[in-house]
Amino acid sequence: MESYDVVVIGAGPGGYVCAFRAAQLGLRVALVERRATLGGTCLNVGCIPSKALLYSSEQLVFTRDHAAAHGIRTGPVSADLGELMRRKDGVVAKLVGGVSTLARARKIAVLTGEASFTSPSVLEVRGPSGTVQVGAANFVIATGSAPVELPFLKFDGKTVVSSDQAIAFDRVPASLAVVGGGAIGLELGSVWARLGSSVTVVEFLPKIVAGYDDDVVRTFSRLLQKQGLKIETGAKVTGLRVAGGSPVLTADRGGQALEFPAERVLVAVGRRPYTEGLGLDKAGVALDEKGRVRVDSRLRTGAKGIWAIGDVVAGPMLAHKAEEDGVAAAEWIAGKAGHINWDLVPTIVYTDPEVASVGLGEDAARALAIPVSVGRFNFAANGRAIANDSTDGFAKVVADSRTDRILGAQIIGRGAGELISEVVTHMEYGGSAEDLGRTIHAHPTMGEALKEAGLAVSKSAIHAI
Repeated sequence: MESYDVVVIGAGPGGYVCAFRAAQLGLRVALVERRATLGGTCLNVGCIPSKALLYSSEQLVFTRDHAAAHGIRTGPVSADLGELMRRKDGVVAKLVGGVSTLARARKIAVLTGEASFTSPSVLEVRGPSGTVQVGAANFVIATGSAPVELPFLKFDGKTVVSSDQAIAFDRVPASLAVVGGGAIGLELGSVWARLGSSVTVVEFLPKIVAGYDDDVVRTFSRLLQKQGLKIETGAKVTGLRVAGGSPVLTADRGGQALEFPAERVLVAVGRRPYTEGLGLDKAGVALDEKGRVRVDSRLRTGAKGIWAIGDVVAGPMLAHKAEEDGVAAAEWIAGKAGHINWDLVPTIVYTDPEVASVGLGEDAARALAIPVSVGRFNFAANGRAIANDSTDGFAKVVADSRTDRILGAQIIGRGAGELISEVVTHMEYGGSAEDLGRTIHAHPTMGEALKEAGLAVSKSAIHAI
């Protein structure tokens, strides 16, 4: 039986980053993955393929609907779905191949197969070449998450699908009902709407992307509807029936029956931690009431030498959060001073425009009775946004009115996911809205809207009244 300093179970962003950092720190590392390729859900069937589809479909919309306004003349424009999917698959192959190359370069042993504990110190890996056992001073559980399945809408991979299937349709569905108005549903709904599907988003809560401020959601909803998405909020999905040979999604809103014809139904109501078959009981690892691995403030489980990170523990189920968990866990295992600030994990919806946030929003801060000052700046007054035809949306900075310390920010606009990182940086060192407003920004850039929003907190914006 091979023995290692660290064995990481799961090779998604959390797992492989943890393994890489541990190897950098001189530890002998093994990485266990049940898929034939590394990268986990994110690289194989999640973050990366969906972003490739979003980008390709954005180019279609620009060429078809907006190029002429920029003086670009084209002939008839249409989508070649097969070529679009091949490009997406190529992007995935390049990235998962890159992860494998990095693992080899760091001399990490990669074991392919299903993993389960036989004791707190031994892991069994059942792979295509047989079963092996490995021991380790430390194990890191990084098994990620799986799509939540509704009991009355079971995934069949054809009519009722998860995001895994919705990134790989072989044809554009005439109609698509998306159950859930969060990031996954809106991103994939946008892709298929751009490609010609009639898309209806059905959300149980009173608004889509419920964690965002009302003013952001109002703008976001309007822009998505302008792009052709139908949005039904406050609607509780009740089931699926067949009428005239075609599927119909049924829902209820305040006692009113609703029906949405849908050739396909994408269920995107969240994800659940993936812990099945790991033998956690044999390892002495406990789960919480939501099925997540229970850990302390340093990501240690109740079993000595067993750690857990990413989607399988409490916190936002986001790849970048998992990566930071992985780095911190590796550093703690190596006796270093690992650092992670779970209050500063940004969230992003990669539609067009994007929406992004970090920290407390204005609505949440006011609900907590925190005195705040808010600065807002519209992209319609930003020179680069006007030049780029990207004037939809705004940037908003929320600061404590007593100290001017930035509490959070929300951005709706093109490239919001890139822009939010600047706010995270300022918040990491406890920066103020004035710090943000007095930071020099190159001109013309979209980032100047953040500078102006920072200045607007003290009513000092230069390019707004």
